[in-house]
Amino acid sequence: MEYIVSDKVKTLKPSAIREIFKYAADPTVVSLSAGNPAPEAFPAKAIAEISAKILEENPIAVLQYSVTEGYPPLRKAVWEYMQGKFGVGSDDDDIIITSGAQQVMDLYTKTTCNEGDTVICEAPSFIGSLNSFRSFNCRLCGIPVEHDGMNLEVLEKALQTEKNVRFIYIIANFQNPSGITTSLEKRKAIYELAKKYNVMILEDNPYGELRISGENVPCIKSLDTDGIVVYAGSFSKVLSPGMRLGYAIAPKPVIQKMVVCKQGEDVHTNSWAQMVAHKFMTEYDFEAHLAGLREIYKKKADFCMELLDKYLVPTGITYQRIEGGLFIWCKLPENAKISMPEFCKQAVLNKVCVVPGNAFLTDEAEQCSSFRINFSTPTDEQLEKGIKLLEKLAAEVL
Repeated sequence: MEYIVSDKVKTLKPSAIREIFKYAADPTVVSLSAGNPAPEAFPAKAIAEISAKILEENPIAVLQYSVTEGYPPLRKAVWEYMQGKFGVGSDDDDIIITSGAQQVMDLYTKTTCNEGDTVICEAPSFIGSLNSFRSFNCRLCGIPVEHDGMNLEVLEKALQTEKNVRFIYIIANFQNPSGITTSLEKRKAIYELAKKYNVMILEDNPYGELRISGENVPCIKSLDTDGIVVYAGSFSKVLSPGMRLGYAIAPKPVIQKMVVCKQGEDVHTNSWAQMVAHKFMTEYDFEAHLAGLREIYKKKADFCMELLDKYLVPTGITYQRIEGGLFIWCKLPENAKISMPEFCKQAVLNKVCVVPGNAFLTDEAEQCSSFRINFSTPTDEQLEKGIKLLEKLAAEVL
């Protein structure tokens, strides 16, 4: 039997991160490649209590079909939270609860793009979103990321020259994979450029609540007076990724079309997860929970950066200090004679996993001298062991 593959998926490749996970499953390998929340960050006891209560008091609502837009009490709670805390959401906007923020990327691209249309994104950027855009045969245009966000000159040139640009995709807070936060000045400038060239902005903010130092920067969506920003939020890093809960706040006509597309994908988001999230937001101390997460990640991030300063920086490997999120972007010295894929391969052979920077580029064949490490998932002992292994490797190959 010859199996026919559609043109849309013919050129898609397996996620480099998921492929690395195969090696990371080896118990003898220290994995610094994951992007998972810290095990101690999960409010497992509260989730168990809420689950038992709703299954006892209202089991049919959990087990029956629900509305595509999302569980109404959760939509209301998220809307009020985002408006009150971040100034996100206006009378011209609406909200949809999705199966993880990843589905926002899928639904919005399906809603907006025809084959061959251009999506402008940061370079590097989150591989999951890049693959969503690729699955619709979109052309990806990467804009280099500087210490404070996208290069504005390159961005404007792309907006002038690229054909059929539909939207700019940006992770403005503690970007995955670089850890960079886009400055307020650049957020305002990106918004003005999008307005000038009549394109939308897709603002992905899964890590915004995980700030461990510095001052909060307003969301781009909070600046949106023209109806050109789609905001993607997530419960994955603040509650549980396994619950697969995300949401989009966007102009009403956009949400209406996303609802139609979602009806053809999964009908509605998991009712149990939505009801648990609603109860957790409204009946538990959500802000205290977030403060606890920030304390966990500050301790882990500070420890990781101490280890990098002690073991890797002396080898010539550099990194930019972070103010939040789950990732640190490391760079080999300019005179390194080893390619990044080969460096990561050698790392695996030396029993430590990191993610090659190439995986996060619009063109994975492009040269890249950086790799991503994650500090949230490993224990302190594993983190120190893994970075020491990288130091040993660096001494051998650099």
